[in-house]
Amino acid sequence: MKFSTFHLFHRFDGQSFKDVYDYHLELIELAEELGFDGVRLAEHHFRDYGVVPNLFTLLAHAAARTTRIRLGTGIVVLPLHNPIHVAEEAALVDVLSGGRLDLGIGRGYQSFEFEGFGIDLAEARDRFNEALEVVLGLWTSPEFRHEGKFYKTGAEVTLTPRPLQTPHPPIHVAAVSPETVTMYAERGLPILADPAATFRKVASAAERWRETARQAGHAGDADLVVARSVYVAPTVEQARADQARFEAAFDRSRIFNEKSAPIDPKTGKAAQGFEYYQDRYLKGGEVSNDFRWEQLEVIGDPARVIEQVTLLRDAGFSNLLCDFGSTRPLPLEEMKQVMRFFAAEVMPAFR
Repeated sequence: MKFSTFHLFHRFDGQSFKDVYDYHLELIELAEELGFDGVRLAEHHFRDYGVVPNLFTLLAHAAARTTRIRLGTGIVVLPLHNPIHVAEEAALVDVLSGGRLDLGIGRGYQSFEFEGFGIDLAEARDRFNEALEVVLGLWTSPEFRHEGKFYKTGAEVTLTPRPLQTPHPPIHVAAVSPETVTMYAERGLPILADPAATFRKVASAAERWRETARQAGHAGDADLVVARSVYVAPTVEQARADQARFEAAFDRSRIFNEKSAPIDPKTGKAAQGFEYYQDRYLKGGEVSNDFRWEQLEVIGDPARVIEQVTLLRDAGFSNLLCDFGSTRPLPLEEMKQVMRFFAAEVMPAFR
């Protein structure tokens, strides 16, 4: 099992933007020091939920401050970008980092962000699929031309620079719904399963991916990534008490609300292609501590956490993307201690 850290770059009350960037860049440096395999950064727009609108800019900076750790996106919202720019910027980061880029991509879901860019959320899947074709075409063809519904090159173009990794940086597609998992498994594109899906659902997604990929003639041993909220404490009792403290300190409705929901503003209902998420973002994120403890979070003392990670590994995942507290306003030194304890008490069981 590989271990990576996830960085939302949520801006809490009282923080400047620079405070947020400095905080997470220190954690990225620490992740490398502690032996984590990678980091992944989230893209968001127009609110404090996440304040990194261009992941490649920040990853290029992180590349200069690290030497070994993989640098990933989690995720680039492809429909919000010109895919030619994505291919160029990602290739540049891959070269600058010495071939350390992992590209996580997805179609996005937040209606608020799509409205800000003047893009119809109902077009997200079609835009994503076409954009993916452009990125892959530019990365793998000496000369590439595209004339599509949403994007076009106008003439044959040659990507400059080209990625350092061959044939291109690893790609993971954000997916949990059966339809999406099947679609990309048929192409052999590994998935990144998100932390808001239960253990049961992500295990089902991994099983579906591997079976579909094998039937389509792809290798079944691809590196599947699962994202989880992660917290380990010396005892189960302390972990449960800390979980309650974290939840009491943060208003989850700032994340799960109508702005976050994949809602078509013309109908007030789930946008086309997002029916699987009909109610997920309209409940204010109100789930009990018991539900999170049993079905969502990797949390507990070292023995319990090792058991949960083992279950994820046995379900078919080979990379755990650890969210140690993107929505927890922990002081920097406390967050560093959380990461150090996990690295010392859990990671050696999987090395």
